[in-house]
Amino acid sequence: MTMAGESVRDVIHELWALCDVLRDDGVTAQDYLTELTYLLFLKMLSEQGQEEILPADFRWKSLVEQRPDNALAHYEHALSVLSAHTDIEVAAVFANARTAVRSNAALMRLISAIQSLSWYASDVERIGDIYEGLLEKVATDRKSGAGQYFTPRPLVDCLVAVTRPRAGEVIQDPAAGTGGFLIAAKRALDSQTGTAADASFTGSELVPETFRLLLMNFLLHDMRADGLISADTLGASGASLPRADLVLSNPPFGVSKGGRKPGRDDLVLTGDSRNKQLAFIEHIGRSLKPGGRAAVIVPDNVLFAGGVARRVRTWLLDDFDLHTILRLPSGIFYAQGIRTSVLFFNRTPGSTTTNTWFYDLRAGLPAFGRSRPLRADDFADFIAKFGSEADGSGVRVDTGEAESRFRKVSREELDRRNDTLDFVWLTQPDASEDELDEPSDILDAVREHIQRASAAVEALGARIDTATAD
Repeated sequence: MTMAGESVRDVIHELWALCDVLRDDGVTAQDYLTELTYLLFLKMLSEQGQEEILPADFRWKSLVEQRPDNALAHYEHALSVLSAHTDIEVAAVFANARTAVRSNAALMRLISAIQSLSWYASDVERIGDIYEGLLEKVATDRKSGAGQYFTPRPLVDCLVAVTRPRAGEVIQDPAAGTGGFLIAAKRALDSQTGTAADASFTGSELVPETFRLLLMNFLLHDMRADGLISADTLGASGASLPRADLVLSNPPFGVSKGGRKPGRDDLVLTGDSRNKQLAFIEHIGRSLKPGGRAAVIVPDNVLFAGGVARRVRTWLLDDFDLHTILRLPSGIFYAQGIRTSVLFFNRTPGSTTTNTWFYDLRAGLPAFGRSRPLRADDFADFIAKFGSEADGSGVRVDTGEAESRFRKVSREELDRRNDTLDFVWLTQPDASEDELDEPSDILDAVREHIQRASAAVEALGARIDTATAD
């Protein structure tokens, strides 16, 4: 296997085929990716002439030249030594490192596969793309269970395309995962200006294993990783993230484990809430610089739930310009019961929301998932209608046609609707519910319908009360 003459997709296929072989040794897809991360890091330092920071006995060459009958023992010792290294990046990559490989033969196959990759300066981006491709493979692998909240690449690219990262900006993802949004932003800047060196990429990731993958993804894309922290954004460390010009994020959904509340005094709206998505929205709003903008993926219940969710919605409408909401297709996160939307908002001191534009990319569309994944073309019409300005202020047209997917709703109308943002006007059914077969997914769908109905009743009651008062 060599880089020359092979496409990125070919190499991904070959490396993934090796993962399938290693399954017989009990190595899971996630274990495999972690193992590749260790080996790719050592290979990278070797090819870039930077391995003098490592002990001589634990450099890439020592693995390649190790006796086959001693390879695993030597590798285990190397991981133990490197996990205690004084270099920050080395220590982060090898933090609590353990190998899942169980045989000398399996390890030598991995080392041979990595050794066959050419690594020249001109190939850095290509090898980064290979790693990203493997991350996607793991996320979409049903056995790994890692794809529930994986953000599909076409959606990432869509959000980057309409928010238009600019040279010199601070770009943040407070729930960075493996870095998909930040790397896509860097790629967009490179295509516009030829260099993303003037931009600052910052982010936080709570899960240590995921942070390891995030760090490696940055290094393989030739990006500075000093803006990344391994921490809980909703804890004290999250407040230390620098203020941002642009936030792109797909925060975790649901209730914090153990019912834990955010540990930050500055999250005054959501400090009593255990719902992570609401606390992340507040963090994002407060982390924006004046003039900053955000695109955030949220579960649909943020749009219509009462209590703290209502308080957060009103805050966004009153203190920000919540200019666009994109209703996403169901099933795109490899869990059919999850419905999501994207909130686009700007922090413009002294201004408030005048109109909110809704784009429905869900009604009447087929169920998405493994058999029908998202494609870039699926977002082409939304990108065109979003307009030419990153803050949503470009020319937009509401044709008024009943079947149009793009509609404008005034702030006054949203106020009459009790600040409910679950604005639906297309009548075609959501085909994805026909695909539900897991009892938990069916129950979640029923709960969501009940919550929507309850929110609609409350909104109707508010409108009647207002009309009666008038």
